[in-house]
Amino acid sequence: MSVRRLEHIGIVVDDLAAATAFFAALGLEVEGETTVAGELVDRINGLESVRAEIVILRTPDGNAKLELARYHSPAYEGENRPAPANAPGIRHILFVVDDINATLAALRAHGGELVGELVNYENSYWLCYVRGPAGTIVELAEKIS
Repeated sequence: MSVRRLEHIGIVVDDLAAATAFFAALGLEVEGETTVAGELVDRINGLESVRAEIVILRTPDGNAKLELARYHSPAYEGENRPAPANAPGIRHILFVVDDINATLAALRAHGGELVGELVNYENSYWLCYVRGPAGTIVELAEKIS
């Protein structure tokens, strides 16, 4: 038994339009949009009366996808603070980009904020963390040639 592929990474957001615009500015393409609800969705989520809007985005090469979800019900009543980069759990997703400065500018125009600094990592990559929708940390990497 083995994994065949990673299909997508899911991110729950409060503002689906803004999150979609943020990841589109990064270069991802909208593959589809839908609304999900009903008994099967409730059972999968372990929640009652689920109703959510979903947007699927894919990388330009078609090899990776993000699922953005905005739950309309039930309401989330926990803390809504972004976790720091060292908190347990999924903390970031990395995208290799052609021009890190242009990508940073595009993401800043959609609310992205540097978590730390843009650094030259051992003359191999330019790297940085950007906080995006729902506090998600997006790592950007540009290969130094």
